[in-house]
Amino acid sequence: MREVERDAAGNVEFVERYDAGMRIAHWLLAVFFFLAALSGLALFHPAMAWLTNLFGGGPWTRILHPFLGLAMVIAFAYLAAHLVSENILRDYDYKWLKLGRDVFANRHDNLPEQGKYNAGQKVLYWLLVLLMLVLLLTGFLFWRPWFAQYFPIWMVRAGTLLHSAAAAVLIIIIIGHIYMAIWTVGSVRAMVQGYVTARWARYHHARWYRDMTKEERSS
Repeated sequence: MREVERDAAGNVEFVERYDAGMRIAHWLLAVFFFLAALSGLALFHPAMAWLTNLFGGGPWTRILHPFLGLAMVIAFAYLAAHLVSENILRDYDYKWLKLGRDVFANRHDNLPEQGKYNAGQKVLYWLLVLLMLVLLLTGFLFWRPWFAQYFPIWMVRAGTLLHSAAAAVLIIIIIGHIYMAIWTVGSVRAMVQGYVTARWARYHHARWYRDMTKEERSS
């Protein structure tokens, strides 16, 4: 579909939020995240060792986990590179963050209009960038047999601890991300079908809606 779909009278009906390339990259990232998370949990504690059955046993889990993690980071890097300009925090984003009570109370009229992503989504974006970098760099520190031998044992141990902590935070954040996507009706369809209704766009991301449709701000 075109970026903006209008009815016969010229009224905006739908607005494209994600093109096919972005949607494919997002779902590939989701698949790699879950595989990396499950294989990582299988290696994290004996109580979760049964998860190794999903990957062909313990040795295969250990072999596959770093490659799955690397694939996850590459998929994320593609998305992050395409979204960075839309996730720069602006003055109105800081105002939105200060009105946290209104956000959680759904007092939408009290909040400043947002661009394609609201301030909470932008903070999430930069937190994900940080966590992915930590996971990537620390993962190399104890990736056997390829890289671990080049680092002192204290660095390998510290990297393992930091890697586990970053992974735990990432899993918690992604659970929250999934919850918010389901809670905000229309968000999942945007990543499945690529478009949102004009009403959804005006309500949640009015600045972005006006940029897409070239409509003037209503007084």
